[in-house]
Amino acid sequence: MGDGGLGMIRPVRTTDHADVRAINLAAFGGAAEADLVERLRADGDVVFELVAEDQDGVFGHILFSRLWTDSEHLYAALAPMAVSPDRQRRGAGSDLVRSGLDLCKEFGARGVLVLGHPDYYPRFGFSHAATALVKAPYSGSPAFMARAFEDDAFANPLMVAYPSAFAGP
Repeated sequence: MGDGGLGMIRPVRTTDHADVRAINLAAFGGAAEADLVERLRADGDVVFELVAEDQDGVFGHILFSRLWTDSEHLYAALAPMAVSPDRQRRGAGSDLVRSGLDLCKEFGARGVLVLGHPDYYPRFGFSHAATALVKAPYSGSPAFMARAFEDDAFANPLMVAYPSAFAGP
């Protein structure tokens, strides 16, 4: 995939799973996101996962899962994205998000939804305003944002169901 000078971005391998769990535990300070990743994998709801790695090993992770909608079009959810605390604020997270969004577009997704930091995700084209017609469990939250790949991706009402893994154990 890419190498933005901060390491290589590549698809996750089964041998990365323990590192991915450790990264999510460290980045989020708890097990919720690490457990979410494992539930999404177990349920077969992962569209794809990417990791950032360099000569020292894997230090970043991003996951995109499928969404169910009342549209015949493909939409994905970005969650979670994590970078080891000692590697944050150096661009690795941005590299992961950009690479992931590029792949979503290549897979034919019309758009991506995220529940994330409202000051972080807009730099990648995510907008809370774009979710105005989206009916989902997170509707109304300022952290609920969308990124469209097609102009009309979020122009009509859209009912969205997230994988059951998002509801917790």
